[in-house]
Amino acid sequence: MPEFSLPENFETYPEARKKAFITMKELKEQSRRIVGVFCTYTPWELILAADAVAVVLCGIGDDNIPAAELRLPKNLCPLIKASYGAAVTDRCPFFYFSDMVLAETTCDGKKKMYELMGELKHCHIMQLPPGKTGRGALEFWKQEVISVKEDLEQFYGITITEDKIRDAIKLRNRERKAVLDFFEVARLKPSPISGYEINTVISSNEFSPDLEEKIAFLNQRTAELKDLYEREYKGKPSRPRVLITGCPTNGVMDKIVKRIEELGADVVGFENCCGPREKKDPIDEEKDPITAIAEKYLRVNCSVMSPNPGRLEALDVQIDEYQVDGVVEVLLQACHTFAIESDAVKKFVTQKKHIPYIAINTDYSPSDQAQIDTRLGAFVELLQ
Repeated sequence: MPEFSLPENFETYPEARKKAFITMKELKEQSRRIVGVFCTYTPWELILAADAVAVVLCGIGDDNIPAAELRLPKNLCPLIKASYGAAVTDRCPFFYFSDMVLAETTCDGKKKMYELMGELKHCHIMQLPPGKTGRGALEFWKQEVISVKEDLEQFYGITITEDKIRDAIKLRNRERKAVLDFFEVARLKPSPISGYEINTVISSNEFSPDLEEKIAFLNQRTAELKDLYEREYKGKPSRPRVLITGCPTNGVMDKIVKRIEELGADVVGFENCCGPREKKDPIDEEKDPITAIAEKYLRVNCSVMSPNPGRLEALDVQIDEYQVDGVVEVLLQACHTFAIESDAVKKFVTQKKHIPYIAINTDYSPSDQAQIDTRLGAFVELLQ
């Protein structure tokens, strides 16, 4: 089977971030509105309807953590610490150039960290209901969506019209389709794209302020990969196929995703916030737009929700559609919701789907790389 080849214009994640820093500066000089965001629960449609640019804030980097630990506990999720550390030291140009931050209470650590972040910049915090099926959950969340619209209007001194929201919904649905199509190239067996490229391209494209440009790029790359499959991969033997689940992998792409592939397996799917979780579910374009936005984002299968059966349902579908041979769960230090949920995931994967599973507990430090390599190496060997 041919080895994976990255496209000629491939940008590494750090390169894409650096390029985006310059873009943000240029947008700020043009007096564009910029809103910093963190999570898949964020109703980007309302930011677009406010004629603002949404940019994903920095939440990676072991070098951002020491500054955060001056005020945050050491035994806290590295994503939370890196997010605050990058903001408080001005090492995240996205935070620096943002007018405000729109975030959600996806865990106790984050919502308390946002209190500190609010000392630096205006933060609008959406309060998530504890579950998506409880009595009043949808109505509660709808009011939170309305509060975002009202805060954007008040903060910028504008009026967000229903037509603008509907236009934003249509554009974002088109973007979702382009992202999903790109992800699903890896359903081909053998996959013509590495999981490292998938993770890098998707994460890097979150920095793109021009959604039309992003859609065009993804459509072109998807077409190139399908053509590559027909020419060089179709009918060839496949390496073991791995699906990543659990916590976001942006901060551990080189540490875990790249290493799995260097050790002899292909990462073909992501059942996490870096995967198609939010993308495979478009917003209803016919309903009242605020209601449709609320319904769509409340369906996100995050471990913060209790109960969260949708995650196992999504895993069931992805394992079959991507012809997965084994599952690697990434658990960031002190991420209690995913750590607790991992027991149910392990049982489902091993007892219902009858394939191997391994959980990797880690942070952003390189200190455990050798141990991770040993465990991943044994796991990949098991899949051979």
